[in-house]
Amino acid sequence: MANAYLQGVEISASQFLDIFHHYDNDGNGYIEGKELQSFIKELQQARKQAGLELTDQMKAFVQEYEKNTDAKIGIVELVQILPTEENFLLFFRQQLKSCADFMQNFLKDLLQKAKKPYDEKKLDEYTHTTLKIFDSNHDGKLCLAEMARLLPDEENFLLKFQNVKMVRREFNKIFELYDQDENGYMDENELDALLKDLCEKNKKVLEVNKIPTYKTAIMALSDGGKLYRTELALVLCAEDISAPAPL
Repeated sequence: MANAYLQGVEISASQFLDIFHHYDNDGNGYIEGKELQSFIKELQQARKQAGLELTDQMKAFVQEYEKNTDAKIGIVELVQILPTEENFLLFFRQQLKSCADFMQNFLKDLLQKAKKPYDEKKLDEYTHTTLKIFDSNHDGKLCLAEMARLLPDEENFLLKFQNVKMVRREFNKIFELYDQDENGYMDENELDALLKDLCEKNKKVLEVNKIPTYKTAIMALSDGGKLYRTELALVLCAEDISAPAPL
């Protein structure tokens, strides 16, 4: 499927994500090593099969990475290479240049919906104060777990899963066990089986009768019903799986 997408004159956002997840075999958030070499080879083959020349960006990319077996690229680099119909990631980066921008827009929406008056100076104050409160590790970024603290406890399934998170090695084993067809992602049935077992093992934390709620919330992170490793890791992995594994 990824090969067919690479032959396209224009690649949709969902096709782009499928391509990225296809080549990011280990789900660490990067295409690297053999993954990157496979991508370069198949990109060239796909363009040739479609009767298309490599774009200038593709040629420069191939020249830079073809013989560099230690290189790696992330989503941001890939979106600059492939002919996406909408450079959605670049657009997002341009519109929200930092966590402060994101939080400011988030708070602005909340204030507008609550019909509360505010001025820009006050909004800046609210933004920086909120970041200080919820950026628990003080890295200037808000991860999903930190954002989850903005929600009321009774509505917050993410806080419940904080108590059942696993180390990266255990999480990877679990993902591979429940990805029964080994296609690189979980569907709703596979996730349902995982959640039932998690609830059985963690009865004091997770409630079996809320499995449909958990499943709906987690599948909302998925790409069109395909829950990839990096997406499930946001909920179940205690480590950043995109970071290099410890030696």
